[in-house]
Amino acid sequence: MKKIIVICVLLTVFSLTACEGNSGDTNDINSANNIEKGEEPKGGILTYGETSSFSGVLDWAHYENFNDSVALNIFSPDSLFKTGEDLRLEPNLAKKWEWSDDKKTVTFFIEENVKWHNGEKLTAEDFEFAWEVMAHADYTGPRVSNVNIIQGFNDYHTGEADSLSGVNIIDEYTLEVTFNEAYPNAIEQLWPYPMPKAYLEHLEVAELEEADEIRQKPVGLGAYRVTQIIPGELIEFDAFDDYWKGKPNLDGVNYRIVDGAQAAELLTQGEIDIIKLEASQAVTLKGDERVILEEVEALSYAYLGFKLGHWDVEKRQNVMDNEKFQSKQLRQAFAYALDRQGMIDSFSEGYGTVINAPESVISWAYPDEGMLNQYEYDPEQAIALLKEAGYDDITGDGFVETPEGEEFTVNLTVMDSPSNIAEPRAQYIIQNLQDVGINAQLHGGQLYDYNLFYDLVQGDDPDIDLFLGAWSLALDPDPTGLWKSDDLWNYTRWVNEESDELIERGLSKEAFDEDYRQEVYQEWHQLVNEELPIIPLSSPVNIYGISHSTGGVTPDLADAVTDAHLWYKRQ
Repeated sequence: MKKIIVICVLLTVFSLTACEGNSGDTNDINSANNIEKGEEPKGGILTYGETSSFSGVLDWAHYENFNDSVALNIFSPDSLFKTGEDLRLEPNLAKKWEWSDDKKTVTFFIEENVKWHNGEKLTAEDFEFAWEVMAHADYTGPRVSNVNIIQGFNDYHTGEADSLSGVNIIDEYTLEVTFNEAYPNAIEQLWPYPMPKAYLEHLEVAELEEADEIRQKPVGLGAYRVTQIIPGELIEFDAFDDYWKGKPNLDGVNYRIVDGAQAAELLTQGEIDIIKLEASQAVTLKGDERVILEEVEALSYAYLGFKLGHWDVEKRQNVMDNEKFQSKQLRQAFAYALDRQGMIDSFSEGYGTVINAPESVISWAYPDEGMLNQYEYDPEQAIALLKEAGYDDITGDGFVETPEGEEFTVNLTVMDSPSNIAEPRAQYIIQNLQDVGINAQLHGGQLYDYNLFYDLVQGDDPDIDLFLGAWSLALDPDPTGLWKSDDLWNYTRWVNEESDELIERGLSKEAFDEDYRQEVYQEWHQLVNEELPIIPLSSPVNIYGISHSTGGVTPDLADAVTDAHLWYKRQ
């Protein structure tokens, strides 16, 4: 999700290192500081800034807030795999893995010198524990789709079995995982983060998300340990000298939530050392010798979502029962009404690309745009489609009524971040819609903070008609988790049988052929592009500001926390 960002929830966070920058990469930063590799200064505290508060769920299996993931990446970033520059998986906590001939079973060989912050060693049981927590009927997190592919999930989830039959621990550092089927993306889909079994196993699964062991005293595997948490404001970390990739250069790290409007000023004054900047602030820092700017095309997209229904908690599935937006012509009229390039130019200083599919332009699965409806800004076409759908201005007040002659108003729900552009961007969208006769207004007459916005959208507040959203994406383009009929994160509540079938075809045996799989996703994107449960807005560019006195920083596709043990500060 980024950078017309409004809600940012990650499916899976990997350490993504491919990037391009206008000031060079990490080696350039080191060179600029005249620091040779191996001679980096030791000590000091680095401050990493973010502009939206964290919710404090500091466990990979349970978190939903992007800013929680930044904290997690500081104190517990390591998973089974990491991502190389070609966006392919490479060994990490799993030093290697081997597949069975039928491609249904994978054997992982775990690194043997890894310690949790409480001194316990990482073992195969910590991965098994994580998968069984997430497969448990009382699991409160949103990532069941990352474990229900494991053989024996249904029996364990329903209580008919005491363990996942598809997980076989061979020894402390070797385990096998057998999947229900031979999936082409099984490795990418499998949840890659362990949980400290010895530290958490005394808790009931239903208690974990609210437990002090997760919210106040979390235990991780990374270069820094949590020492203090001021909810929503600050997390302090100190160095963990036994980090398996090497002792960190710094004494500690502060993860600080700051006023987004002051981000550039705080960076130049040395109050923070690393922060993701809005484009409007980044352009003011070009040429400033105190700051290095790095640009990274994001593996994410921004969108305007229609609220088409609600989530049935008991049945755990989406119900598309909101009559307001059942007309496809109506939804398409909204798309033609929006000046999406104007939004990028006005609020992102031109950084980003207009898209017509819910995918990042850097993904191998991004569709052929020539086969998609372009929905170029065309108010006249929007007005024509409104009339065809039966929406006309009967009363003469400048706004259309419904086909039944009733008042037609639309509430737009928006987050209050980024603080300097959130309000004008929302008004820009509202004006676009009003220009074609749609009586759009700001939901509640206000913007909502991150956590409340998220609660309203996921909770299907009945006053929400439209909402600004965005998603950071996993490397694999499988839409499962966001788009199927039984996905909690399908926030539009779109239910479409053809969509579900195409998503399943993308994981079939035939999909081991990447060309076939790409054709399936092309067809799926064409369906979404035609039915338009969302209006894709942009594939953004992330811009990171880094203090010139700070080195060893690798901005990536999600944040700038990759290999934090290599960070250093010139004193």
